[in-house]
Amino acid sequence: MKSQFNLALRNIFRQRARSAATLIAIVVGIAGMILAGGFVEDMFIKLGEAIIHAQTGHLQVVRQGYREGKSREPEKYLIDQPDAMKVSLGGTPGVERVFARLSFTGVLNNGKRDLGIIGEGIEPEAEGEVSSYLRYVEGRPLADADVDGVVVGHGVAKSMGLKVGDRVNLVISLAQGAVNTLDFQVVGVFQSFSKEFDARAVRIPLVAARELMDTQGAHLLVVMLGKTGDTDAVAAAMEAQMGISGFEVARWNKLSDFYEKAVDLYDRQFGVLRLIILLMVLLSVANSVNMTIFERTREFGTVIALGTPPAGVFRTVMVESVLLGAIGALLGVAAGSLLALAISAIGIPMPPPPNANLGYTAEIRLSPMLVLSSGAIGFVATCLAAIRPARRVSRLDVVEALRHGT
Repeated sequence: MKSQFNLALRNIFRQRARSAATLIAIVVGIAGMILAGGFVEDMFIKLGEAIIHAQTGHLQVVRQGYREGKSREPEKYLIDQPDAMKVSLGGTPGVERVFARLSFTGVLNNGKRDLGIIGEGIEPEAEGEVSSYLRYVEGRPLADADVDGVVVGHGVAKSMGLKVGDRVNLVISLAQGAVNTLDFQVVGVFQSFSKEFDARAVRIPLVAARELMDTQGAHLLVVMLGKTGDTDAVAAAMEAQMGISGFEVARWNKLSDFYEKAVDLYDRQFGVLRLIILLMVLLSVANSVNMTIFERTREFGTVIALGTPPAGVFRTVMVESVLLGAIGALLGVAAGSLLALAISAIGIPMPPPPNANLGYTAEIRLSPMLVLSSGAIGFVATCLAAIRPARRVSRLDVVEALRHGT
């Protein structure tokens, strides 16, 4: 086996031009998969973090049925003692912060026009520490001292012609049929990643929202974690704790329909890209092996004439291809990783995604699974591409092979 390995290695270096062409095809394919996969993975991570830190948090705890019934009867799904529950949830391992939100719908009026809005009463200081993906294009975020302050989405400000310092009235209908209204001053205009969110979003202090809605409760508790990767584990722990008490725990990725559709779309596209690269490597390697065998037909005929069985010839060709695949996979992984690090150091300026307001700087994420799978695909493709040519050369007619090229 060792002698066959050494012979295969000598044959690879003897056919330098052909071996180089094969290696280039393998390296380009593997590096392409690493770069494309790392780019898509980075996009998923950044999109997820934008959703978490601009809208949903990592987890949301609500009363069972809130998602289905909040638009019809939101008053039925209030959490009566949110402060006590915040303390309880805050003790769960992995939890960094818990804060309450009170949701409402209503009409915003500035004396000139009305706009239907979707609002939230928030705890300003707590939200300010985690809302890192909200960019204020005018003014500033809410502070605890802003009893009558309001921040509005960029789309709301544009539709109503609002700017910082303007006074607005917020009008909502209570469950009893009464109408309540409060006067606010615009202190900030924000942009998130979502145009749809910014077109209707309004945030006021939780204290003001409770006065407006005549309640001391909250609709949901937002849970922020130390690591996004702990989401499922912490959610499972909370579900075990509260599964029988009429509450449910919603994960951030299940709260964003846009995220799940985007992930599904890009996963399919990357799958097609992998298939294209696999076919490219297969065809390139198969063509290279075929040309090599054509040029070495007399050599293989001589080997067979000297008594080497067909299985031995087949094994020789396959060992050469396995070595080429292994060398190509190592070089491809190294080239792809180095290119990924270099590109990430520079950054890729990206325009806003569809239905988004904000652009971002993309990187190439290197995960062990992506690097290993890309190298494995290149290696397996090389081996598969060599099987048919190796079988054909092992069945050569000795006389025809020896007469080849004469």
